[in-house]
Amino acid sequence: MGERVIVRQDSDFMTEFLAVDPHDPQSDEYVEVHHVHQLTPYGMLMTSLGSCTAIVLHTYAQHHGLDLEEVELRLEYDRIFAEDCADCEMIGEYQEHIQEEISFKGDLSERDRTRLYAVSKHCPIHKILMQGTKLDSYLEEA
Repeated sequence: MGERVIVRQDSDFMTEFLAVDPHDPQSDEYVEVHHVHQLTPYGMLMTSLGSCTAIVLHTYAQHHGLDLEEVELRLEYDRIFAEDCADCEMIGEYQEHIQEEISFKGDLSERDRTRLYAVSKHCPIHKILMQGTKLDSYLEEA
């Protein structure tokens, strides 16, 4: 089991972050995150994805008169070794994987829930992760 976080956001955009201790990934106990140093880089990525998605959903709901009270996103990061690589010599033979479960609170019809789920994919961070982004890195000249 990989790293896990929960992002909750209400309709006033108040956001709560919870995470499982990355040193004890088997634990089911989530603790509130008060400072960025409590997260690993993977945790930071997942909380960024979760909060961006929640903001997009609440903004859409408010502009379209939907009764969305709260969004909760449960995210889990893991590395999955490829099936054909069970005996690989190279440790780098794996795929990165983020699993995202979204739940809504509010007086929403099934049609509203389906629409909101479709809208969740419009988060810029979601698009970056799905489409990939070229990164050019260089050292500043002395």
